[in-house]
Amino acid sequence: MDASSWCNRTAALLVTGILLAPGCTRHESAGYQGYLEGEFIYIAAPLGGQLARLAVQKGVRVEAGAPLFILEQSAELSQLREAAERLRQSQARLADLQKGSRPSELAALEARLAQTRSATELSARELERAIKLHETTVLSDDDYDRARFNHEADTRLVAETAAQLVTAQLGGRADAVAAAEADAAAAQAALDRAGWSVAQKSQSAPRAALVYDTLFREGEFVPAATPVVALLPPENIKVRFFVPEAGFGALKAGDAVQVSLTGRAQPLEARITYLSPKPEYTPPVLYNRENRAKLVFMVEAVFDPAAARDLHPGQPVDVTVGK
Repeated sequence: MDASSWCNRTAALLVTGILLAPGCTRHESAGYQGYLEGEFIYIAAPLGGQLARLAVQKGVRVEAGAPLFILEQSAELSQLREAAERLRQSQARLADLQKGSRPSELAALEARLAQTRSATELSARELERAIKLHETTVLSDDDYDRARFNHEADTRLVAETAAQLVTAQLGGRADAVAAAEADAAAAQAALDRAGWSVAQKSQSAPRAALVYDTLFREGEFVPAATPVVALLPPENIKVRFFVPEAGFGALKAGDAVQVSLTGRAQPLEARITYLSPKPEYTPPVLYNRENRAKLVFMVEAVFDPAAARDLHPGQPVDVTVGK
């Protein structure tokens, strides 16, 4: 290659470089990169059992209070009936102690009391006559003592019978009644526990949400405290993005941000609710276009529930900060 050709080629390369340089210049993307995150509600029963009925399907939306699933509850229903009968038994025992003796027994005591009073009245008159006769020495000392002792015995019998009648009307002793009351309270607690067990075998939606997933099929055994349905309320969808250290200090909770998603013409508004106190040295590789190490902080923002209804966790987004 001669000197002239070499100079022409060098000039061409320089011109090409100058023309291409603006197009090859790296521009920082506007805003911050992130993704949508969902906080799921996992609905489980505290007791295990076979899944008898699954009332929802994956992908449907349910309102608050809508039934989700029912576990087999035959054993719990049997325990509930047993507890109800034990409560009725203990309450009847308590009522019996509080009532005292039966009406017929009280009537017999009242009749006996009336009889002893009549006998006492008769012995009192006999004693009066005996006293007069004894004063005139017509009645011997033995007959006088006999009349006096008979009247005293009748008087004591009246007091004894009256005391028996009062006791029969009082019912059981205080300690026995207290024990019966405690037994009835324990039976009521057992009934409440059995009712709770029956209620826990069927679960409903705590709030309006999307049925994000169902984790068991009807007929399968579900261990205790194992989720059966995963719910995603719209208010639990948030955006998580990563801010370089240089711009992190200007953000605060409550600031408005604009979230752009692929396929949506207009960005959605969200408000910052959380700023991480710990830095990360690289955001997730999936959402890091430059894929270079830099100091960033994670920030979270939430949407209006109505706007978040059709969003999907995992979607990549671009976030710009603004009022």
